[in-house]
Amino acid sequence: MKTIYLLLFLFSSIFANDAVHDFAPSSECKECHAQIYSEFYTSMHANATPSQDPIHKAIWDRDPMNKKFNRYVCGKCHTPAADNLDKMLTNGEKALPDVNNPTHQEAISCAYCHRIQSIEKHPQSNTNIISKTPNSYYGTSKQGLESPYHKIITDNNEHMQNGNICIGCHSHNVNKAGLNLCSSNVNDEMSDANCVSCHMPKVKGSKSSISDTGTHSFHGFAGSHFHSDMLTKYVDISILRNIDNFIVNIDNRSSHALLLHPLRVAILKISVQRANETIKLPKEVFVRVIGKDGKPAMPWIADSTIKDTMIKANEKREVKRDFKLQNGDRVDVVLGWFLVNPKVVKKLGLENEKAATEFHVFKKQSFTF
Repeated sequence: MKTIYLLLFLFSSIFANDAVHDFAPSSECKECHAQIYSEFYTSMHANATPSQDPIHKAIWDRDPMNKKFNRYVCGKCHTPAADNLDKMLTNGEKALPDVNNPTHQEAISCAYCHRIQSIEKHPQSNTNIISKTPNSYYGTSKQGLESPYHKIITDNNEHMQNGNICIGCHSHNVNKAGLNLCSSNVNDEMSDANCVSCHMPKVKGSKSSISDTGTHSFHGFAGSHFHSDMLTKYVDISILRNIDNFIVNIDNRSSHALLLHPLRVAILKISVQRANETIKLPKEVFVRVIGKDGKPAMPWIADSTIKDTMIKANEKREVKRDFKLQNGDRVDVVLGWFLVNPKVVKKLGLENEKAATEFHVFKKQSFTF
């Protein structure tokens, strides 16, 4: 029995981010990194907790780890700066998100990300190993930066240097049934691009008040929730006109699927403007549905993908419409998504949440013939 508990302890430690849970609050970064902090403050990284993200809360409220075991296993990636993360991830312990605990409300904090020393790869999900030296942070500058507050370390940190610092949480997530719930295909690299270059593009503004860099990496984290316009250059839309039909081509040039989370659904809306008439054509839906026994199921139950029409990495998807275009017609195309599949919004009790019901327009284009 002691051996079993020892193994459980070691297993939990691996998945508890190296048992380091003492991080400077993100508010301390504000004085020198005002613009970066303002970007971060409204990002999903800063709002990843159940109390701040209603969609995450709706799922977590139904998770048996919450209702039966009282452990916030999602904390590994959603509140990694929590001072009791070990308990959240250890069998037999009880530790739930607490709105009165400031370390929980830090969510994915500045100090946490910049103290990732290395990343251990595991079949279920990867693990971030954190530097045990407080106020000593990793950056992307090969020369390092002098600071009166902290020292920037750049040596021996390949993940910060190659831009794949995100793969500790965003590489893959495999449940107990062996189903990969969400994969970013990190090994399928793009030419001259990585996680940071795409989702944290360079924007105007200095990195800090003590150095004039001109630009910095965007810390609002462009993604499906916010700032998706920064990613439109990785998806091209074109139209091929035939005699009796036309084809909308969607070219996804990124290294992962258009949307990763199985709760989301992308929609292509197509309409034709002919003189003063607007003709709406059938929508095209792109979705990945996970389930069990052929029926949709929650992520902790699902053991298979029962439907997958999502646009894949490096895929050029053709959407055909049997409609004969005339000279002077204008085809309007809108590609966007719902963060929650409309079919399950009511079941999750999210019908009054804008984040769950709003259609996010990703890209719109018009083609005149």
